[in-house]
Formats: sequence, C-alpha cells, structure tokens
Amino acid sequence: MTYPSFRTILPVLPAPFRMEHTQRWMLVGSCFTEHIGARLAACKFHTQVNPNGIVYNPVSMASCLTRLLEGTRPYQADELFHHDGLWHSWEHHGRFSHPDKSAALAAINTGYRQGAAFLQECDGIVLTLGTAEVSVLRETGQIVANNHKTPAAWFETRRLNVGEIVESLMTVLQMWQTIRPHLRVIVSVSPVRHLRSGLVENQRSKAALLLAGAVLSERLEGVVYFPAYEWLMDDLRDYRFYAADMLHPSEAAIDYIWANFAETFFSEKTRALNVRIEKIRAAALHRPFHSDSEPHQAFLRAQLEAIAALRKEVPQLDFTAEENQFVEQMTLR
Repeated sequence: MTYPSFRTILPVLPAPFRMEHTQRWMLVGSCFTEHIGARLAACKFHTQVNPNGIVYNPVSMASCLTRLLEGTRPYQADELFHHDGLWHSWEHHGRFSHPDKSAALAAINTGYRQGAAFLQECDGIVLTLGTAEVSVLRETGQIVANNHKTPAAWFETRRLNVGEIVESLMTVLQMWQTIRPHLRVIVSVSPVRHLRSGLVENQRSKAALLLAGAVLSERLEGVVYFPAYEWLMDDLRDYRFYAADMLHPSEAAIDYIWANFAETFFSEKTRALNVRIEKIRAAALHRPFHSDSEPHQAFLRAQLEAIAALRKEVPQLDFTAEENQFVEQMTLR
C-alpha cells in the first residue's frame, strides 16, 4: 500500500559560492543570526556577530553597516539617553545598556572599532531580516533598532514597504562592494515570529522581507537568498519544531536549518573539515575520572596531534582554548 506523504520537503540548492575557513564573515540581524553565528564559530570560522547587538529591522541594519563602513564615526555621549536607571542607544541592543554612561559608551565604541576593522577585511556577510515593523521616534523621525521598553507614546509604529527595505540595504551593499569587489552576501528572513501586532501583521511583515530578499538577490551580483523562513514554515510546518513560547524555533528546528545551511554553502571538503573540528571540540568537553592514567594521556596527545595536523592544513583555525586545556591536563599529571 502506498501512503501519502505528510510533509513537503524543500530541496537544498547549492549556492554559486562556498564559505571557507580561510574567509572572514560578518553576521548581522535578528536573534536567529546568533544561532547561525554560534554554529559557524563552533566550526572555527572567522566570524563577527552583531557588533551593535541583535537588530531586527533592515533599516537599522543598514544604518549599523553604513556607520561601520565609514569607520571614523564612533558614537558620542550625546547619542545616549537615560531611561529607567540605564543609559541606552537607539542604535544598539539592550546588552550595551548600562547604569554608568561612560561604561555604556565604552562598550558601544569597542564594538564599533572591532566591527569597523573586521569589515575592512571581510569576505562575506549574512543578513537575517527579522521584521518590517518599525518604531519611529516621534521627536526625531529616527527608526530605532530597539525601543528599550520606553513609553509607546514616544513612537509611531509602521511597516516598511519593499522599496524602503531594498533601497536601504542595496545602498550599503553597493558601497561595501566598491571596497570589497568580491564580497558575498547571504540574505535570509528569520523564522522567528513577531506577534506583538498580531498574526496578520506578522505575515505581512515577513512578506515584505521575503519580496525584498528576492529583489536584492536579483539585482545585486554576489547576493544569494537562503530560505530559513521557508524551511520552518513550509517544510517542518509543525508546532513540535517551536520552543515553548511558540515563537522561536526549537533546537531541533535550528539544527535542521543549520544542516541545510551547511549543505548549501559548504563544499564536501569543508564539511569533512567540520567533522574533524567537532571531534576535537567534543574531546575538549570530555571529563575523565582518572586524568593521570596512561590511556587518558595518550588520548590528550592524540588530540594535540590532530590539532597540529589541522593547523598545518588551515593555519587560520584557532584551537588556542582546546590546546591549552589538553596541555594543562597533561601537566597536572
């Protein structure tokens, strides 16, 4: 008997370019960006994730990148504001907020300097668009990256249209490609649902982002769309693949999308290299009962040899933490 399929599988299509461990990639966008960034970092890719903290809307993402590209415009004290005991920036996530104004500004500009320097040598960027719904500060007309739980009366809320999204991102990407002609760009829409304004508004917001992603990939050389949103909404398509809040994807869903990301952008050689890296990382997490035993010492020596072999093949790989840990266990014998 033939049974019907209860799932629509979205096929993986290899990208026209590959991500390599020798490259430098910046990731900017919603909280889903952090998940992909963490997995890339675990595979020892040279990355920087969200120098301004998590950013949800594309206009604020473009503003962040533009200022980083300029590289000579650090944030000033008068750009911060005080609310509810903390100093905040309209351009930054709340993780930069601090009770001390100087401390907040110092953290913001440390991130700025590091991000600006990284961009000058960057090979690619992953943009994860979270929402087209934006908060516009009534006093100045500024679209803010984060409203920091300030009074709703301070803002006008509206939805960006496709043209606004495309214009803001295309301008900064074209500017960036003049500096880095071989820059590669991955554009994705976050599968995280933004339901503050309701289900209908969330779908309209995501629709604007999806259309903008299509336009960017059609008009700009080196821009590829990655369907993270579609893999959760149309392939997995089940609340079993959401976290308890029913808004964020579960770990199983993130793992599935990551596996498809790897198949899309990694060569067979890179995937094989990732397997070897993961074995070393897993070994570093191992906690033996008898660390001074000869079998464990042999195990440690084998890990150091594996690191040396990988470093010889790809000098850019950083195993400093794992190497120090293995050496320390050997010297404690």
